[in-house]
Amino acid sequence: MAFVPFDDRDGWIWMDGDFVPWRDAKTHVLTHALHYGSSVFEGERMYDGEIFKLTEHSERLRRSAELLDFELPYSVAEIDAACKATCERMGLRDCYVRPVAYRGPEQVSVSAGKTKVHVAIAVWDWPSYFDPETKAKGIRLEWAKWRRPDPMTAPTAAKAAGLYMICTLSKHAAERDGYADALMLDYRGQVAEATGANIFFVRDGALHTPTPDCFLNGLTRQTAIKLARERGIEVIERAIFPDELSTFSECFITGSAAEITPVAEIGEHVYKPGQISETLVNDYTALVNGQLELAL
Repeated sequence: MAFVPFDDRDGWIWMDGDFVPWRDAKTHVLTHALHYGSSVFEGERMYDGEIFKLTEHSERLRRSAELLDFELPYSVAEIDAACKATCERMGLRDCYVRPVAYRGPEQVSVSAGKTKVHVAIAVWDWPSYFDPETKAKGIRLEWAKWRRPDPMTAPTAAKAAGLYMICTLSKHAAERDGYADALMLDYRGQVAEATGANIFFVRDGALHTPTPDCFLNGLTRQTAIKLARERGIEVIERAIFPDELSTFSECFITGSAAEITPVAEIGEHVYKPGQISETLVNDYTALVNGQLELAL
């Protein structure tokens, strides 16, 4: 597939209550978010005309903005409606949905009280975050140099754009080394997450996953936990240390973009996607496509 820059596409983007031609959806170079990271966003997926966990995403967008000390000019219901309308305007029923909220260019300084808050929503076709063949076999991760920060040094409960800088650096390094992604530790040296997805491990039929106390408790993570418990699989949320990785038999990551993706390798540790990973991949696929009901 030919590479198409994101600023040179056909279609429409919802901006501050109106639809704007895709190529005209612009902001000024002195936008506060560009200089000071005052931006929050969501990543969502629409399956067969339904955006999975749409309201939860919109609620988190508002909470993230509040953590960055600004308030969205739209309610959760209005954001939900705008996301649906954008997908309809683009004629898409299976797509990726990206709402973003940010401070504008009225003030360029650390102080930003005079800026206007903007909200935009773009949607596009994005079948799979990872190559399907690679995903089926399990992706390879390397160790990231960067660590997730202490929640006393950054608003780690927010899905804030600035928190992803070290994720970009880590993913670039991994891709240069031939890996699909990187596994990040936290500020304490405990296993945290991949660059854009939470992580799970399997040992003796139980799932082990890091406690999300300095990174996002992802909505797909929460869904995977509920799916596992529905199957009678024990889920243990706890501190996980790097020297434990050789004791696990399976591994997978979760995220709205990644969905549920098995992991075949983390550095020197090798895993084989097994029954639990396969079951949860299938259950998640059935759930988001309306073929499985779950008390969510």
